[in-house]
Amino acid sequence: MLKKTIIYTFFLIGIICFGTVDLSAQTKKTREELEKEKADVQARLREFDAILKQTTAIKKTTLGELNAITRQFQTQTRLVNTLDREVKLINQEINETEEKIASLEEALKDLKAEYGRMIYNASKLNRGLSIVAFVFSSNNFNQLYSRLMYLKQYTDSRKQQAIQIEKLSLELAEQRKTLDQRKSEKENVLSEEKKERAELERLKQSQQGVVNNLSKKEKDIKRQITATKKQQDQLNKMIKQVIEEEIRRAEAASRKENSNTTKSAGSSMPMTPEAAALSSSFAGNKGRLPWPVETGFITQRYGTYPHPTLKGITMENDGIDIRTQPNSNVRTVFDGTVTKITTMPGYGGTVIIKHGEYYTMYSKLKTISVKTGQKVNAKDVIGQVATGPDGEAEVHFQTWKGLQVMDPSTWVTSK
Repeated sequence: MLKKTIIYTFFLIGIICFGTVDLSAQTKKTREELEKEKADVQARLREFDAILKQTTAIKKTTLGELNAITRQFQTQTRLVNTLDREVKLINQEINETEEKIASLEEALKDLKAEYGRMIYNASKLNRGLSIVAFVFSSNNFNQLYSRLMYLKQYTDSRKQQAIQIEKLSLELAEQRKTLDQRKSEKENVLSEEKKERAELERLKQSQQGVVNNLSKKEKDIKRQITATKKQQDQLNKMIKQVIEEEIRRAEAASRKENSNTTKSAGSSMPMTPEAAALSSSFAGNKGRLPWPVETGFITQRYGTYPHPTLKGITMENDGIDIRTQPNSNVRTVFDGTVTKITTMPGYGGTVIIKHGEYYTMYSKLKTISVKTGQKVNAKDVIGQVATGPDGEAEVHFQTWKGLQVMDPSTWVTSK
C-alpha cells in the first residue's frame, strides 16, 4: 500500500512538473514579430500624414494626389490586416491559457486528494500499527532497512507534494492574471482595429471621390501620361548617351593601359580594379541601399501596369517616384562619382552618379549641390527636391547596370 502510494505520488508530481511548461512561449516570437510589423506600418502612416498635410491647403484633383491616396489606402489596409492577425493571435493565447488553467486546476485537485490520503495512511500502517511498531516489527534486518527506506521516501514525497501544491497554487494565480491581461489586450486591440477600419473607410471614400473626378478627365490624364512618357524617353535617351560615352572612355583607357583594366562577369564595360571593386560592392548591397530621401513613399512604381484604381489608364515608369517633404535633401544611395548634371524637361535638375558599372539617377531637383567629377559617399546630400505647382514634392529615381535599366525598389531597403 505504502509503496504504491509513493510511486503514484512521484508519477503525479512528474506529470505536473512537465505539464506546467509555458505554452505561450510557442507564440512569443510570432507576437514580437507582429508587434514590430504593426509599429513599422504605423510609422509609415505617420510619414504619409506628415507629407500629405503639406499639400492639404493647395491640393487639387490630380493623378499625383490619387497615387498618394492609393498608397496610403494600401498601407492602412495592411495595418488593419495586422491588427486582425493580432486579435486572432491573442484569441489563441487566451484559449491556451484557459486550457492550461483547467489542467492546473485538475492537477491541483488530484494532488490535494492524494496528499489527504497520504496523511490518513501515515496514521495507520500495517493494520493500525504505529510507525515505530511498523519498523521494529520487522522479521529481519533487511526488512527493517526496507521499511526505513519506504518511510524516508514517504516523508520526502509528502514534502514534495506540499511544495508542488504551493507551486501549483501560485502558477494557477499567475495564469489567471495572464488570462485577464490577454482579455484586456484583446479589448484594446479590437478598439484600435475599429478605429483604423473607420479611417480605412474614410480613405476609401476619399479615394473614390478623386477617382470619380479624374474619370471625367480621362482624355486629359491620358494626354498628361503621354507627355510624361515623352519626357521620360528623353531622360532615358540622355542617360544612355552618358553611359555609352563612359563605356567608350573606359574602352579607350583599356586599350591605352591594356593590363590595368578588367571586366566583371556580364559587364560590357572595362573597369579598373578600383571600379570593379566598387561595382561588386554596389551589387552586394542589393536590397540594402538607403533611400534617396530620408522620408517618403513610392507613388509610382517601376514598370508598365494598369493603374490600380483608374480603369483604362496604363502607367509606365523606368524608375520610381518618391513623394517626400517639400525642400527635403536628396542623397546619393552609394559611394560613387558624379558623372552628369543637367536639366531635363518635366524632370528639372538631374544628377547621374556612377558606381563602377552601375549608375543611379536623381531627378526633379530644384537645387544641386555637387559638381561633375566629384566623388561622393553614401547619404551625401546632392541637392534639394523640387515642389510642383500642386505642392507635391517628388523625386524620380532610377538604377542602371550598364545600358540595362533596373527596378530601383529591389535595390533600396524595403519600407
